[in-house]
Amino acid sequence: MKPTIAPFPAARPRRARQSPAIRGLVRENTLTADDLIWPVFVREGTNQEEPVPSMPGVMRRSVDLTVKAAKEAWDLGVPAICIFPYTDPSLKTEDCAEAWNPDNISNRAIRAIKDAVPEMAVMTDVALDPYNINGHDGYVENGEIVNDRTVEALVKMTLAQAEAGADIIGPSDMMDGRIGAMRSALEAEGHQNVMILSYAAKYASACYGPFRDAVGASGALTGDKKTYQMDPANSDEAMRLIERDLNEGADMVMIKPGLPYLDMCRRAKETFGVPTFAYQVSGEYAMIQAAALNGWIDGEKIMLESLLCFKRAGCDGILTYFAPEVAKRLNG
Repeated sequence: MKPTIAPFPAARPRRARQSPAIRGLVRENTLTADDLIWPVFVREGTNQEEPVPSMPGVMRRSVDLTVKAAKEAWDLGVPAICIFPYTDPSLKTEDCAEAWNPDNISNRAIRAIKDAVPEMAVMTDVALDPYNINGHDGYVENGEIVNDRTVEALVKMTLAQAEAGADIIGPSDMMDGRIGAMRSALEAEGHQNVMILSYAAKYASACYGPFRDAVGASGALTGDKKTYQMDPANSDEAMRLIERDLNEGADMVMIKPGLPYLDMCRRAKETFGVPTFAYQVSGEYAMIQAAALNGWIDGEKIMLESLLCFKRAGCDGILTYFAPEVAKRLNG
C-alpha cells in the first residue's frame, strides 16, 4: 500500500492525534485479554508457592494453587494457560521417562485445570529439558544431542499430555521432523482436535536464563543449545522452518524470543498468513521488571507498550508472564 497524503497545510497528521477519542478512532492495532497466553510454573506439594528470584512477581505453585491462579486469570479474561514443570531433581534421568509419565506434575496440572476451568485452553511444553539430567531438550549421546531418538520420546510425551486433556501442544525442542511425527501420532490415537502451536523459529538466545532457573534446568545444562536452536543471525532459515512445520501439520507457529525478533514476527505473518504467536520470554520480562523496580522506567506503561508492539508486528497472540496483570489493567 502506497500512502497518499496532501501537502502541508492541507494535510496535518497531528489532527488525528489531538485527543484520546480521536486517537482511539484511528488506532491501527489493539491489545485485548484475548491475545494472551499465561506461562506458569508448577511444582510438587500442596498449598506451596515460592518466588522465582530472577523473575520478580513470578511464582512456582503446587497444583492446587495453580488451579486457583488459573481460575483468577480466567475471570480476568485470559483465555489460555501454558504449563511448565519444576521437576524434582531425583526424577531427572538419562532416559527422561518422567516426561511421559501420565501422573507427572504437568499432566496432573492439566487434568486439574481442565476439571476446574474446562473452558480455559491449556497449552503444554514438549521438550525433554525439565526431565533430562543433562538439561538438554533432547537425548545426549557422546556429546551430541541426537534427533530421531529424541523425536520418539517427544511423541510419547505428546500423547501423554493429550490423554491428560491438553488443548494445545507446544513443541519447544527444535528437533527436525517432530511436528509430522506428533501429528501422525495424535491422529492415530484419536486426538484429532488437539492443536500444535510449534515453536517453529526458536533462537539460541541469551534471554532464557531466568526460565531455566524457574524450571530447575540451569545447573543441569552442559554446553549450549546452538546445535538445535536457531542462530540469531538467520532470517531466511526461519521461513524455511516455519514452512516445514506447517507442511507437517502445525496449526499455529511461534517466534521466540519476542521483542528482539519482531522482524521475524512480521515476516512470518506476511509470508504465511497463519496464526502467529510470540513468546515474551523470561529475560525480556526480567529486564522490564528489574528496571521498573529500580525506578528507571514506568513498568506498567512499558508492559502494555511492549505487548502492543507484538500486535503491530502481526502477532495474533503473545505468551507473557504479565498476562493476568495486563488483563486487569485492560479491564479497568
